Amino acid sequence: MTAPSVAVQTPERADTRPAPPASLEDRLTAVSSLMDDRLTVAALAVAVNAAVSVPDVGPVDLADVVRVPADVQPYRPPVDLYPTPVAAVLQRARARLERDGWCQGATVDEDGARCLYGALRAEAASTGELHDALAVLLDAIRRNFPDEESVPAFNDGRHGSRVVFRVLDQAADLAHTRNL
Repeated sequence: MTAPSVAVQTPERADTRPAPPASLEDRLTAVSSLMDDRLTVAALAVAVNAAVSVPDVGPVDLADVVRVPADVQPYRPPVDLYPTPVAAVLQRARARLERDGWCQGATVDEDGARCLYGALRAEAASTGELHDALAVLLDAIRRNFPDEESVPAFNDGRHGSRVVFRVLDQAADLAHTRNL
């Protein structure tokens, strides 16, 4: 038997030496082309999204959208934070609404739930205190909802109690700030 030729005896081996590292300019060029591609895709996405007609809607208040079941938040008796009488009436009215429930279309419904006016009327010690609390509450309402005509109109125009509670808190802060 004859010996194989030299070419057959030593197979060609791939060059196992590591490639020289790419220069900074080569790497920057590669990243630049990658980013150009990404920016082109993003620009196309913006153009497609801009072509879709979206109805003109106002900003969404998350308190109107995000709902938490009532049983998740247990009743906590209010802490008397406000020493001023009108602020205290507003705070007690909020606590009454949390305890007894909030309603629309009636001062007090068959289950004992109350509207904003009904809660204030139940908590005010006098007619003057009730009128002062209603005036401050209407000021707080108009800061966020400038077109509202009255407290009952605001109460009946809401879709949930979270905004009502938030406005009562703001009104109590406002009354305390005004030293009422």
